[in-house]
Amino acid sequence: MSTDILLRGRGITRRWGGLTAVNQVSLDLQRGSVHGVIGTNGAGKSTLINILSGEIEPSEGQVELLGQDVTGWTQPRRARAGLGRSYQRNTIYPSFTVLENCRLAAQAQTQKPWHWWQDAARCATSLAAAHEAASRAGLQGLLDQTAGLLSHGQKRQLEIAMCLATQPLVLLLDEPLAGMGAEETERMLALLAELKTRHAILLVEHDMDAVFRVADCITVMVNGAVIASGTPDFVRNSAEVQSAYLGGH
Repeated sequence: MSTDILLRGRGITRRWGGLTAVNQVSLDLQRGSVHGVIGTNGAGKSTLINILSGEIEPSEGQVELLGQDVTGWTQPRRARAGLGRSYQRNTIYPSFTVLENCRLAAQAQTQKPWHWWQDAARCATSLAAAHEAASRAGLQGLLDQTAGLLSHGQKRQLEIAMCLATQPLVLLLDEPLAGMGAEETERMLALLAELKTRHAILLVEHDMDAVFRVADCITVMVNGAVIASGTPDFVRNSAEVQSAYLGGH
């Protein structure tokens, strides 16, 4: 396995009764690249990302993280091993500050139950990770801001900052651009371009223009199966993709 391939899925399949939500999907996530996954509603994108993150088990197939078979691992165990993800819905703590949100995320990754007598808010390791994560996500000037008062785009940045605070190698991002205006989208795309220098990123997104701008590789899913996977130019010029998803344009 290439040292640059940090997460690999092989033949991933998930059945719900008689419905096959994901059908024999394989992909590689490489350090230094953004791998976009697109498809209409019901294509199986969310099920795929939930399998990769460990939230649900595949009916068939294998997931490898850093060259190790993690198919049977729980989500927390995968997270501790270097897998981070964001969700379609906001999962921040709205009454806490930006820094406190990031610190709590970092603290969950570096738990020290044997230091029960110490004030967790003063943990130097967690605070350092929180500051770095917030800075990388472009929130260094908003550390004392109450999270619930942030703009929609800033809340999405905070979610990524919280993810970064756990010090992952792989980022699974589920529609981070949802609901954003043009300026917020530009800020997020710049953030993704910076993040990929250190991470392997899976981007599930409905904003087609954004995906084609930022992704190095794109996988297109229809009815749970992959109909095309390759560079943005390859996918854009695929007759099958144009017919099934891009409306023939």
